[in-house]
This record gives sequence, structure tokens and C-alpha cells, in this order.
Amino acid sequence: MTNLHRSRRPGPPGRERRGLSHWSPLLLTFLIGVLAVATPTDFAVSRLLPAAPALAASMWSVEATLLLGVLSMAGVLAIQFAYAEPGTTFTAASLAAVTAAAAYAAHVRLQRERTLVKVRSVADAAQTVVLRPVPHRLGGVGIETLYLAAAEEARIGGDFFEAVDTPHGVRVLLGDVRGKGLSAVGVASALTNSFREAAYDEPDLTRLARRLDTTMARYSAALTAPDAGERFATAVFAEVRRGGREVALLNCGHPPPLVLGANGAGGSGSSGGALAGGGGTRVLDPSAPSPPLNMARLIGGDYTVDNVALAPGDRLLFYTDGVIETRDRAGRFFPLSAWVARQTGVPAAQLLPLLHEQLLHFSGGALDDDIAALVVHSDLASDPRANGPSGASESP
Repeated sequence: MTNLHRSRRPGPPGRERRGLSHWSPLLLTFLIGVLAVATPTDFAVSRLLPAAPALAASMWSVEATLLLGVLSMAGVLAIQFAYAEPGTTFTAASLAAVTAAAAYAAHVRLQRERTLVKVRSVADAAQTVVLRPVPHRLGGVGIETLYLAAAEEARIGGDFFEAVDTPHGVRVLLGDVRGKGLSAVGVASALTNSFREAAYDEPDLTRLARRLDTTMARYSAALTAPDAGERFATAVFAEVRRGGREVALLNCGHPPPLVLGANGAGGSGSSGGALAGGGGTRVLDPSAPSPPLNMARLIGGDYTVDNVALAPGDRLLFYTDGVIETRDRAGRFFPLSAWVARQTGVPAAQLLPLLHEQLLHFSGGALDDDIAALVVHSDLASDPRANGPSGASESP
């Protein structure tokens, strides 16, 4: 099982895998040289040689670019001595000027690449704080994660998730901050840090949600941005009870999780959540709405917790709206429920990689929103001998 964070750590500039395109300046030099020898002198094909060092500046080091220019000038002089081709002096002067300019361009490019590497390293460090790697297994519960930033250069965004093993069971959080950019990252960091501490202390999900609502309200009040008070986050809380046969859910305005049955058969129900879907897939709509984080004071602070019984082999899929709002070229939204219903035989560890591939295929490779997804599956729930306590529905 692997956790997928689609943001590759960059290596030092110039150490990328060298394919055929990397050697294209040298191949271009060779091709022009062959044509200069094979064609009549009136064509003066050697005047095209300055194109080679200009091309080298986009992918080679300063030294390599200069060396190619020197070799090209040597070739021009050799052609002059051998064939007395006209305009050789002009070609050599042009080649020298272009080589000098290309060497400077290569220097500027490498400086920018080094700066980008440093910036991405900082972004990677920030990502490990906001979205630290979730363990593959917590208290008998398997967890798979997927995170895709809309802008690959940014690497992090406003989607967040976390999972911790507490005395109350394995508690999971997945959410989406309104907005994008660094401001959304700051809110996501504040919420995940608060969850990591409060998940151990609060006895039920209702108090846990209120704790995070207070955290976000205080964080927003401390910001100086004019729209700080208008920021909110949708989130879904889950608590997998000991034994893995039941999960408590509290949905704060977030897209509802899905239950994917192991064999495509309809699963067991919930304590009031509206269920939909077929082929073993259920949409776990909340029985009553709960306010998004930082909205409780505005629209009321009543929270509803639903208990969902898990059948052996059931998997829970949590996701942000970036998944269901992915569009194809015709503007149609990605049909997540229908797609998930066809994945009943797919192991939990392969579900998110397949989802990632399907989203890229569906959108034509143009994902324009942050995406986070998380799969929770309990090995104990698949064992009929597992005996764990089943809690009653919680109330605020």
C-alpha cells in the first residue's frame, strides 16, 4: 500500500534523465556540417551553424554551450580551407556572437533553475507540515491517500487530510479550505495541527468539530486580509470504532463519502443518512446538515453524527470537490459514483492510483483544482470473528 502525493522532489539542475532531445544541438551541428559538405558552395549551408549553440543554451551548461560554439567555428574554418566557401568570415563572426549570447542565456537559465529548486524544497517542507505522510495502517485500519495540487509548482493547496489512532478509535479528517494559494495553506495547516491534538482529547466528533471551528475562527480573526472573516472550510470527520464494524461520520458541508462493497452486494445501512447508488456503492449523505468550519456562529452550531455499519471488506472513499468537479472537454463533470461502482473488485491499495489515472484521462490531463482523496478500509471488519464495541449515535 502506498500513499500518493503527486509532487516530485526536484533534483539538481542538469541531472535530469538525458534523452535524445538532450543531444539535439550536437545532432544539429553534425547535420548542418554534412549538408555544408554535400551541397554546392553557393548554398552556404554553414551559415545555419549559429542555431546549434542557441539551441544548446536551453538545455546545456555554460561550458558545454561554449565548447559547441568553438567546435562549430572550427568546422566553419575547416570548410573555408577545404572548399573556399564564400562568407565564411561573416559566418564565423555571427557564430562567435551567438555563442557568447547563448552562454550568457545558459548561465541565466541555470541560476533560475537553482532558485526554483530552493523554492520547491521550501514548498516540500511546507507540505510535510500541512500534509505529513499518513501511516499505511492505524489500529488495524488501512489508509490510502492521494493529493494533487492544481499548480504543480505550488505543490500544496487548500485541501487537507489527517488520520490519528486515538483511545476513541481511528479518527480521520478530510477537508477543503475556501480559496487557494498561501492563505488557504495557512488555514489548512492550522486545522490539521488542531485536529492532531484535539482528536486525542475530545470524547466525541461533535466536540471535535466545535474545537476546529473555534480554531479556524481565531485564526481568521488574527489575519489582516479584508476577507479573512469570510473564510470557511468544508470537512468530514470519521471515527472508525474498535473492531472496525462501525464508523461514525460528521459531515460539515463536504461532499458525502462513498462506501464501496467488496463484492458488489448492497451493504448495511446507516443511522439515518440517506443512501443512494447501486452495485454495492452507497453515498453517505448526512441525516441532517452540519455547518462548515467557521460558519457555526453564522448559521448555527448544531452537528449531526451518523453511525454507519461496515460489512466485511467495505471501503470508505473520502474526497474533495476537485474530484467531482473535474470536467471533460465537453464540460461534463466526472461521474465518481458511477466509476466507483465499477471498481468493486479492485483492491484498496489500487483504487486511488486508478482514480488518478481516470481523472487525468477524463480531463485530458488538465486538472484545474486541488484534489485530495482518502480510502479507509478495516482488516478487522473483514474478519467475522472480530468483536469490537459498537457505539450508539452521538448527539450534540
